[in-house]
Amino acid sequence: MFGSLKAYLDSIRARDPAPRSRAEVLLYPGVLALGLHRVAHWLFGGGLFFLARFVNHFSRFLTGIDIHPGAKIGERFFIDHGFTVIGETAEIGDDVTIYQNVTLGGMNPTNGEGGKRHPTICNGVIIGAGAQVLGPITVGERARIGSNAVVTDEVPEGATMIGLKARSTLVPVEEWAKDFLPYGTPCKEPCGPSASDETRLAALEAELADLRAQIRSHAADKRENTGG
Repeated sequence: MFGSLKAYLDSIRARDPAPRSRAEVLLYPGVLALGLHRVAHWLFGGGLFFLARFVNHFSRFLTGIDIHPGAKIGERFFIDHGFTVIGETAEIGDDVTIYQNVTLGGMNPTNGEGGKRHPTICNGVIIGAGAQVLGPITVGERARIGSNAVVTDEVPEGATMIGLKARSTLVPVEEWAKDFLPYGTPCKEPCGPSASDETRLAALEAELADLRAQIRSHAADKRENTGG
């Protein structure tokens, strides 16, 4: 039990540079909300719906995070900051990261039946702040949902979705599908140095040295012409 808790806390520290210790992570509202949700989900599965809802409301009061007791959540789930809503039929895989003000919400079923109304989030997905993922859609593994995106269609594995209504950026999966990419949206260029970066830097330094030499030569010619 303590080993799995330690592994969970370490997984959060790997995704968030802010905490200085595991004990600090225990104070995160997302960690508390998830722990109380495990209790509420167990009660919900046993048919104790009122007690499950009571735990749910207590958790929302403490954390500002509303996770329906019926939602199914995998391992190492991390809600950074909070103010998130997760609906009853939502299903979340392993190693999913959600930032603040995210909604995994439902859509009005056209057939008049409740059924599956909320999204399925596969393993390794990152959902940026303020994003809305709505309806019984599937967000594929390692997909990234950008901040404030509104997603109502299926998301392919490894895709990055941005905008309102969300569209894919068509970023190549093999280039951007890292183990973890903070905040859900890739920067313009790879963050780590590469051989092409070093080559480009060397070219810029050579160009700068050439410009400095031209300036010195021009200054020398000017002094000679003015008799200085």
